[in-house]
Amino acid sequence: MSAGVIHLPQTGGAAGFEVPLYRSLTEPILMGGAPRTVAITNGTLAAAVGLGLQLWIPGLVLWLVGHWLAVMGARVDPQFMAVFARHIKHRMLLDA
Repeated sequence: MSAGVIHLPQTGGAAGFEVPLYRSLTEPILMGGAPRTVAITNGTLAAAVGLGLQLWIPGLVLWLVGHWLAVMGARVDPQFMAVFARHIKHRMLLDA
């Protein structure tokens, strides 16, 4: 068995049709524990505040808080941003 490849056992199917399942296809892409797109967006926004506006401390605080929130969200559900985007697209059916 290769490293990172899971070979599923045949269960009476057609002989020779074995599909390798790679871990990289099933695990989320995380950077520092946060989803990749969120980490890049957060870092870019914090760099724009810190470098562009020359507000070093607010930029650092923005990056730390944003990354911490993204890591906490990814611990609960690694695809929380996809779920949130889908949530935003749906219109409210029951108004309070």
